[in-house]
Amino acid sequence: MPLFKNLIEAKAFGVCTKLGEKMGLSTKRIRLFFVYASFLALGSPVIIYMILAFWINMRQYNREKRTAVWDL
Repeated sequence: MPLFKNLIEAKAFGVCTKLGEKMGLSTKRIRLFFVYASFLALGSPVIIYMILAFWINMRQYNREKRTAVWDL
């Protein structure tokens, strides 16, 4: 069960984890904020979440594709 939980958190909640690491906050608090804000703002934080997820994935993709200068 912990393996499944870690897999889901790494893939589905990568945005909250990254934000928590950057801001020094608990990932659980950030997730709760997104849930409550989504209910109060009628889903607009979900759009922000998706934009952040896309941005994080693009940064990881660019880092994987980048070659070092001495590899050329």
